[in-house]
Amino acid sequence: MRRFGSLAGLLVLAIAGVLAGALTPIGRANHSSPSAIKTVTVSATEFSFKLSARSVPVGTTVNFKVVNKGKISHNFSIAGKTTKLLLPGKTQTLTVKFAKKGLFPYKCTLTGHAAAGMKGKFAVGTAAPPPGTTSTPPPTTTTHPPPTTTGPVGTANTTVTVSMIDYSFVLSQNSIPSGQVTFVIKNNGNDTHNFDLNGVKAGTILGPGQSESWTVALAPGQYLYTCDVPFHVDKGMSGNLTITP
Repeated sequence: MRRFGSLAGLLVLAIAGVLAGALTPIGRANHSSPSAIKTVTVSATEFSFKLSARSVPVGTTVNFKVVNKGKISHNFSIAGKTTKLLLPGKTQTLTVKFAKKGLFPYKCTLTGHAAAGMKGKFAVGTAAPPPGTTSTPPPTTTTHPPPTTTGPVGTANTTVTVSMIDYSFVLSQNSIPSGQVTFVIKNNGNDTHNFDLNGVKAGTILGPGQSESWTVALAPGQYLYTCDVPFHVDKGMSGNLTITP
């Protein structure tokens, strides 16, 4: 009996050893973890970014979910990656793995937007810097004087096509007779634009590929037209339309 008991004990120990050996790799596998993944929401407006988190540990893969909550187009650029041009209400996600410690600048690359405040630094493995202030104030709305007219509205009916590109207007005619004028406007650029016939009618801000048309009565005179999207006039989006008697 003693011999049988000893053999049984040895058998139990052997089985326990085998089970321990079999379970060891599983236990070790459970201790290994993949690289951390974090989603950071980036809200873009005129003219700032708001990030749901401003720092992560080294080795983190960040999904930047960029949402344009503004009224004009914006994009978001960080660590060599840039979203497409986002129209109001549109969203895109950028995925960036941060393998090194440091402060990584981000900005909107559209003309004048970073200078107006759409920039900052994202911290990896270090403390995030306090939100900075920009020395360049956001653009203000410019009020243009009404056109100078020289007589009553004529009887002509004219159609003018307006092509908006980045960053200029191309009109089918720059001098037309007084009367009813129909403007057929299309955005052929990659940014948002509008056609504002100052003192008469400001067109809708159109995204790439969008179009509209409207008709106004124009007396003889000189009419300034501009794009109302901030900084676009500075890039050359303005001109004059002559209305003859």
